[in-house]
Amino acid sequence: MQDKDWFTYSIPPPDQKSGVAALERQATLTKPAGSLGKLEDVAVHLAAMQGSIRPQSSPLGIAVFAGDHGVTKEGISAFPPEVTAQMVMNFLNGGAAISVLAKRVKAQLYIVNAGTTRQGGYPQPVIDRPVGYGTRNFLDESAMTMQETLTALALGRSVMDEYLSQCQIVIGGEMGIGNTTCASALAAALGIASVSDLAGPGTGLDEQGVSHKQSVIEKSLARIGNQSDPLQILAELGGYEVAALTGFYMRAAMLGIPIIVDGFISSMSALVSCKLNPDTRAWMLFSHASQEPGHAIVLQALKAEPLLSLGMRLGEGSGAAIAYDLVDAACELHNKMATFEDTGVSNRD
Repeated sequence: MQDKDWFTYSIPPPDQKSGVAALERQATLTKPAGSLGKLEDVAVHLAAMQGSIRPQSSPLGIAVFAGDHGVTKEGISAFPPEVTAQMVMNFLNGGAAISVLAKRVKAQLYIVNAGTTRQGGYPQPVIDRPVGYGTRNFLDESAMTMQETLTALALGRSVMDEYLSQCQIVIGGEMGIGNTTCASALAAALGIASVSDLAGPGTGLDEQGVSHKQSVIEKSLARIGNQSDPLQILAELGGYEVAALTGFYMRAAMLGIPIIVDGFISSMSALVSCKLNPDTRAWMLFSHASQEPGHAIVLQALKAEPLLSLGMRLGEGSGAAIAYDLVDAACELHNKMATFEDTGVSNRD
């Protein structure tokens, strides 16, 4: 796995025979066919991904990647950049939403410093492997060098290999002031939609702030020109945590581990991973529809139907951790419900 092109390696598809067998089991359970709706679909999809007629939801692993963005110098966020490092400590101390949710669902939670501006390091158990100390301002220059981009992708791979390779399901989260600007710029550069449709309030910008954010993104797109290579676009406009999450997704798929994708930023990393290796897509479940306007557009580009719509826009993997309850319930129902034959309940003709 030392090859710099590791992320282009073949990803095997889910096992369709297991999916068919799981679907046949659903038909024998004591309920009208299809009456559990999406929960049935989730169980069958997981069965195919795990190669088992009885899919398992635990252990669950969550990795949250943190990084800072040089474009915050342009005033595109309602919060100052030092909040990223402060939130890493909040994760560590158990005070953040994802910390509470991870404990609630009994998940293994890993916090990764992919590249915040804090140069003094973080105490354990933070995985402290910064690619750099905040990206460059992509209004003026490439956010990351190509080597930094490859290093960030490899960081996501390493976190997957070293900490989460024994999990049945994984969630990737992110923290980085300015990363909704990054995600909107990436989506626009990939031709998903216009900047005006993608850029939203992020951490709480007012109408004037959103307009300024759009202007910064449009000028940044003009700087890079008609770039079509997704790896180069990631280097130009991405972030350390966004690239690391992209590598994390691709490696999970290579290992055959199902992924629950979170909100706007995480979905943007998912889209980049699918641009770099399209076979990653088959290993993804999508948790929720964020309130951030660009998220619906990115989900449409991924042909994804999220499980929930709760008006959330927090990030951190929080929406995915909420949706995990549904995935867990889908597995419990699929595996533990009685069949018509077991109970003697009459099935339809």
